[in-house]
Amino acid sequence: MSRHPFDTTQALPAVAPPAVSPVALYMALFKVRIGFAITLAGLGGAVLAAGQWMPVTDTLVLAVAVLLAASGAGAFNHYYDRDIDAVMGRTRGRPFVNGLLNARVGWPLLFFGLIAVGSGLAAWRFNPAAGLFTAAGALTYAVVYTMWLKRRTDWNIVIGGAAGSWAVLAGAAAAGDYSSTAVLWLAVVLFLWTPSHFWSLAIALTEDYRRAKVPMLPVTRGVDVAVRWNLVNTLALTASTLALAMVVNTPLLWLGALAGSGWLLWTTLNMVRDPVRAKAMTAFKASLIQLGALLAGLFTAFMVPG
Repeated sequence: MSRHPFDTTQALPAVAPPAVSPVALYMALFKVRIGFAITLAGLGGAVLAAGQWMPVTDTLVLAVAVLLAASGAGAFNHYYDRDIDAVMGRTRGRPFVNGLLNARVGWPLLFFGLIAVGSGLAAWRFNPAAGLFTAAGALTYAVVYTMWLKRRTDWNIVIGGAAGSWAVLAGAAAAGDYSSTAVLWLAVVLFLWTPSHFWSLAIALTEDYRRAKVPMLPVTRGVDVAVRWNLVNTLALTASTLALAMVVNTPLLWLGALAGSGWLLWTTLNMVRDPVRAKAMTAFKASLIQLGALLAGLFTAFMVPG
């Protein structure tokens, strides 16, 4: 009996295991790039809560704790989704698909162990709330999104977007205040950022998701509907980003918020006018620029004396 609600039988031809370095293998397995983005979100929450950068040691411990938990969640996603990854052209080179790693039953213990270690480190160094929020972010991605929502509903990435919001709250809790207005606005930004980011990718790769029977929005509702909802979400994301800028009200944060959000909104409008793969991928990359510009503005704003 399949462990999933459907059986993917249209796998693409097998890919021969490539020759890669151990560093490249583990970077791919643990989704380090995504984990790094989640870690930056956590640090952003800490900076906003404290009104300044925490001491270097605390900053490093927080970064390691969030990155460990996020890496465990990302690696579990690779393990659990190996059947649909084999069906999609974008993911068929992942370690559990291309033969670099065998999908042994012990892997999930390691991956959830990393989540526990990262969460425990945050709780030990800072406080229980920091540990709980760190765990909540990782488990939202590994369990709520990957195991429960991804294959069942086109609300998958909307609810799954809470993973980044939990990271913001984890960082803020580590700094001692996760209820400030600025922290909550950044959590909203991370929540709204995820659909704009992944819907653009799903629009570009609609046939991949259809082949894998993953109910992403352009598969279930059509591309035309998906691009319109993506625009609505991006407008909400832009509004929340500007609300955060108004609360913090520093020139560097305003610069990052306006530049990144302006470019994302422009590329999203272009995708609505002509929802072809190239324009969807441009909007997808613009979402990365939007988040990077916002966080860069936030971090540098608190490095410059007032």
